[in-house]
Amino acid sequence: MERDASVKTQDMRVLDEMDMAVFDQESLRSYRQRMRLARPGHVWEMLDDGDFLLKIGAAVIGPDGQEHPTSAGLLMFGNEYDIVREFNSYFLDYQEQDNAGTRWAHRIVSSSGDWSGNVYDFYFRVCDRLNRDLKVPPKPDGAADEDPVRQALREALANCLVNADYYGRQGLVIVKRRREITMANPGGFRIRIDRAKSGGVSDPRNGTLSRMFHLIDIGVRAGSGIPNIYRVWQEQGWVMPDILEQLDPARTLLTLSFEKAGVQRPVMEPGGSRSAISARMKEAILVYLTDHTEATVTEIADHLGLRLPRAKEYLEELIAEGSVVADSSRRTRKYRLKA
Repeated sequence: MERDASVKTQDMRVLDEMDMAVFDQESLRSYRQRMRLARPGHVWEMLDDGDFLLKIGAAVIGPDGQEHPTSAGLLMFGNEYDIVREFNSYFLDYQEQDNAGTRWAHRIVSSSGDWSGNVYDFYFRVCDRLNRDLKVPPKPDGAADEDPVRQALREALANCLVNADYYGRQGLVIVKRRREITMANPGGFRIRIDRAKSGGVSDPRNGTLSRMFHLIDIGVRAGSGIPNIYRVWQEQGWVMPDILEQLDPARTLLTLSFEKAGVQRPVMEPGGSRSAISARMKEAILVYLTDHTEATVTEIADHLGLRLPRAKEYLEELIAEGSVVADSSRRTRKYRLKA
């Protein structure tokens, strides 16, 4: 609450114990190239990297006269191993389920070590995956290159990233299924949900991150992102998006369904009741482990209302699928998401 009440958004904090070496040079190079394409001839185009980072708010000159990253700069362009030094619970997670809903078919996590792990690279890696296999009507003659659905998904992802409370206790999780996409970020809404839906009010938790995305034409700052998502879903005839706020810890969950409004889908296909229940239960376990760093089988069973043997069975399946790992070095076995 204190962070959200501050006049300065939390990503304006000066990290005077860090230096400019925390920035991933490939991320910065890519960003500058995108800005050249989005804003050709911009006055900042000829600046060297240090001055450019100062201009966009990714760095500042500290009391010692030296350049230091801001929280926004570290999140946007830093390397994951430096980011977690400041944001201890920082974790970005994108997951895809196969059509059967029984296992994760693809995953992108910030801690994998084979890419930077920062917010900027995560956005574009996830955008590429979100836009795959989308079945949307063809664009009308004379329409812009990008269809409204893909544009709305880009806005939803950007909103998720710029409104996350990276100083919070949880990570950011995006799950893509065949019929829906969910985006969950730590932190509650800074304005009332009904006002966010109506538009015209913009109060991002990370204002500097929002400006950085805006410079490469991602997202808008007039509070129209959420109303646009609702408008696009209404035009497609899909079930309207659902925004849910959870407390203790604060968390915001956006669900984007691709089901036609008014069309009721069978809960289970004939002969598939056991697999459907299994998929739902395993999904519930993964959600629980997303919100809790680790848990015992008893805690998971109590939360889901399962008998211990059945909970163990689901956990063993998740371990075999590569989604969950178990720490057997302790007297009480604990389970957590695989990094």
